[in-house]
Amino acid sequence: MLAKNQLHDTVRHTPARDLPARDLPARDLTVTEIRTTIVDVPTVRKHKLSQTSVTAQSYVIVQLRLANGVEGIGEAATLGGPRWSEESVEGIKATIDTYLAPALIGQPADRFVTAGERLDAAAKRNNAAKAALETALFDAVGQSLGLPVAALLGGAVRTRFPVLWTLASGDPDQEIAEAEGKLAARLHRTFKIKIGAQAPEADLARLARLSKSLVDRATLIVDANQAWDETTARRCLPVLADLGIALVEQPLPAWNVAGMGRLRAQGGLPPLLADECVFTAHDMLAVAQAAAADAVSLKLVKHGGLVGLRKVAAVAEAAGIGLYGGCLLESSVGAAAHLHAFAGLRDLAWGCEHFGPQILTGDLVTEPLAFHDFAVHLPEGPGLGVTLDPDKLRHYART
Repeated sequence: MLAKNQLHDTVRHTPARDLPARDLPARDLTVTEIRTTIVDVPTVRKHKLSQTSVTAQSYVIVQLRLANGVEGIGEAATLGGPRWSEESVEGIKATIDTYLAPALIGQPADRFVTAGERLDAAAKRNNAAKAALETALFDAVGQSLGLPVAALLGGAVRTRFPVLWTLASGDPDQEIAEAEGKLAARLHRTFKIKIGAQAPEADLARLARLSKSLVDRATLIVDANQAWDETTARRCLPVLADLGIALVEQPLPAWNVAGMGRLRAQGGLPPLLADECVFTAHDMLAVAQAAAADAVSLKLVKHGGLVGLRKVAAVAEAAGIGLYGGCLLESSVGAAAHLHAFAGLRDLAWGCEHFGPQILTGDLVTEPLAFHDFAVHLPEGPGLGVTLDPDKLRHYART
């Protein structure tokens, strides 16, 4: 049955009454209920991208209950509405409640590939919505079996991840002070600078100041968020190389994979990181065939979940393309899910950027992720290893 209100929707399943008791084991992994809640959490400062800026981060929190009483959680993140991709929290919630949740109700939670097939049959794309549901499945199954999600994915080869911090206010004085604070606290020593909201000359001057102030003490990477055309990129990328920028993320629009390949063939430029041009394993294959990237940013919201993320990573590894743990400013819920997916990758050469919990004025879990010694640490315990705080969920829930 489907019950609706402004705060959350719940989809429930009632097992057949005539099912023999012997077929209902104590550890019944049947999905019986799915609830969705939109939350809005303010950020400690404005986060400015080329196409938008945010002062609060919005999520859809999924709570998925099994017949054994265990509840798994998942999260879908967006940035400023449907500007980074086509999904918004309002659309994600509606799609889950109306189309995706009914496809999982009454199904066994531990058949992850089958669950993905059912979700794909129920709705095209909607990758962030599917990722939140699949995360909740993994969390619930992991809790039921007493295993961390990383173990369900094949086991962890790392429990700590070098983690960067994003500088995105657009004010170089503020950004230098912010970076100095992170270095002094031993939280971050790699910084990603968001550019593209200003003219290229203004961005280059800002980057020159940051590079001069942080030289020999920090690694700098740059994210243009598709802001440049090919001509601008050809003019600006050599300047970034001279400034010692270690990596440049998605300088061209996502559609211009061929252009990314031409830039790499030019030589003398910083390595290029593919982001918005890689959602599926097929996208990853096209980028590899075009020799269009040195590394790829892995995100659950792009790849439709943990299984999809690992598929994209496998194609990248086969092509000799490096792996980078991307984020969309997730809370500790979404960040924990990413860390479990990254934990089993043999090589995560570029580290990750799951600083999201630190940019929020409050988190959604009882014990947020641990950040120290320039790393974020894999949470311990079964499932995701984090527990949703019901009071915080109510506090930040959209009314």
